[in-house]
Amino acid sequence: METRTILVAEDDENDVFLMRRAFAQAHSQAALQFVSNGEEALAYLRGNGLYAARDQFPFPALLLLDLKMPRKNGLEVLEVIRADPDLKTLTVVVFTASNQERDINLALGLGANSYLVKPSKPEALSSLLHRVEDYWLTLNQGRSMTKRAIHSPV
Repeated sequence: METRTILVAEDDENDVFLMRRAFAQAHSQAALQFVSNGEEALAYLRGNGLYAARDQFPFPALLLLDLKMPRKNGLEVLEVIRADPDLKTLTVVVFTASNQERDINLALGLGANSYLVKPSKPEALSSLLHRVEDYWLTLNQGRSMTKRAIHSPV
């Protein structure tokens, strides 16, 4: 089975630590990549600069996107992704602490595939991330194409 990559855009180091641990506890089969702001997320997705080596930074099958990030917030990143022909089919799950109806409506209106609120308990986080990975990378048949597939000759 091909290892699929999950890109996590998260600026809080504590949340990154907890997510790494939760994915490990969930026996994740995915390769995890982390970026700490919106500009890095877009550079990673486009394979620019530091992220040009796709063998080290594969195009993700799933983006877990925090809303409250520096340099470009999650909504701005989502808007850019959905406007870019090479990125628009990427599966984007907003994964944030905000349960504000305004944020939920904005994210879904901009094309987020899902909106999840981070649980406060570590065991709940592990369970949720396991379900996210299982659904979006295993069960879902409408998953996004990889960058490689988008640019492969027919």
